Amino acid sequence: MARLNKKQIKSSLLELNGWTLRGEEIRRKFEFVDFARAMGFVNTVALYAERANHHPDIDIRWNKITLSLSTHSEGGLTAKDISLAKKIDLLIS
Repeated sequence: MARLNKKQIKSSLLELNGWTLRGEEIRRKFEFVDFARAMGFVNTVALYAERANHHPDIDIRWNKITLSLSTHSEGGLTAKDISLAKKIDLLIS
């Protein structure tokens, strides 16, 4: 899968909710009312990621979850990252 160029990344970010570019990855922070809900979210994201065979980096801090997406094998962002981010956005909306 080919890396996205700067124009494609900029356009893709406009389609996402709350994701920001940091280096060669996109990130979004989520906050929940408690740990159990945060872990429920993480478990659902894990199911999406397994189906897509594309796994985010996940940072868990009690009720705060930060997801980072990048296609490590390509050294940057690809359509896989944007697709998974969109699915996660739908989960939250």
